[in-house]
Amino acid sequence: MNVSFLDLRGLNGECREALTAAFSRVLDSGRYILGPETEAFEREFAEYCGVRHCVGVGNGLDALQLILRGYDIGPGDEVIVPANTFIATWLAVTGVGATPVPMDPLASSYNLDPEAVARRVSAKTRAIIPVHLYGQPAAMRELHEIADRHGLKVIEDAAQAHGATYHGRRAGSLGHAAGFSFYPAKNLGALGDGGAVTTDDSALFRRVLKLRNYGSSDKYVHEEAGVNSRLDELQAAFLRVKLARLDAENAARAVVARRYTQGLVHTPLVLPLESAGCVSSWHLYVVRCGTQRDALMAHLGRAGIETQIHYPTACHLQGAYAQLSVERADVALSAQMQDEIMSLPMSPSLNEREVDSVIAACVSFFAKGASAAAR
Repeated sequence: MNVSFLDLRGLNGECREALTAAFSRVLDSGRYILGPETEAFEREFAEYCGVRHCVGVGNGLDALQLILRGYDIGPGDEVIVPANTFIATWLAVTGVGATPVPMDPLASSYNLDPEAVARRVSAKTRAIIPVHLYGQPAAMRELHEIADRHGLKVIEDAAQAHGATYHGRRAGSLGHAAGFSFYPAKNLGALGDGGAVTTDDSALFRRVLKLRNYGSSDKYVHEEAGVNSRLDELQAAFLRVKLARLDAENAARAVVARRYTQGLVHTPLVLPLESAGCVSSWHLYVVRCGTQRDALMAHLGRAGIETQIHYPTACHLQGAYAQLSVERADVALSAQMQDEIMSLPMSPSLNEREVDSVIAACVSFFAKGASAAAR
């Protein structure tokens, strides 16, 4: 049986009628930038996350960068970031002229290790950016304790955690501010690019509102050098449709994750676990395969099962950061993990037969290995 990693065409087809109606509503309105759909989505998403403010922006990278600019973080400043994340987290830091300081994750959660973070805070540190990687919220209480001791900002990279919760609070409400991506493959995905900043900080909210729109509060009055990063009306309208489905789709993802875990628990794979007090959005189901990763991926591919690697190269090993001085001891686990991790198909539209076929293919791979070893 062929199993796609993520069938966006099929997933979006389930709400085609509502998406088409949203398109028609925007087309007929004549308002295509910073209109009523964006304003409505900002209100609805702020309420969903449990914060006072939301600003729709062009993409997730812009969301993080605008937060950093809003807090006047820039040249000479350091920001602690995970080594094992998508490069956008780092690009936001270097985009404002600050220096990323990479740290390893906890092996149990793939998220920033608070003890490691505490060791690396310096006089130059201005912020910590925990990434809720694969949909699992980071250890926010411990990170806030560190931040409070040193007067730092905690900025969530919530690009994979739409709807995830930490001790009853949703991602997007767990830091001083949060950046979201609405890239089509996200749990809350647009039909193009999009992003948002969420916060309870009213001063930051007002600043980001200006920065996203050429540094302007009033038309043709530019108080500072901003950028053009606005969530457009069409994507906002689509996101309003998708937001109404988000909790149900996350629940379906959790069913898939539980079935994977139950079926794979007796294999050598290291399976993902939800940390105490956390409810993952299960954006991805990532396993560690040791030295057998490439062989297992090939085996699954021959069975028609699509897999991916998130992410095959840690950020400090990318050419873009070849000149960055990094303490190897701070990133040793990330360098190891990049060669062991593999993402299994994950989608709210996966059915039991598809999930079971993935499980069966994984089990058969290790059974063949055991049989070969016995001969």
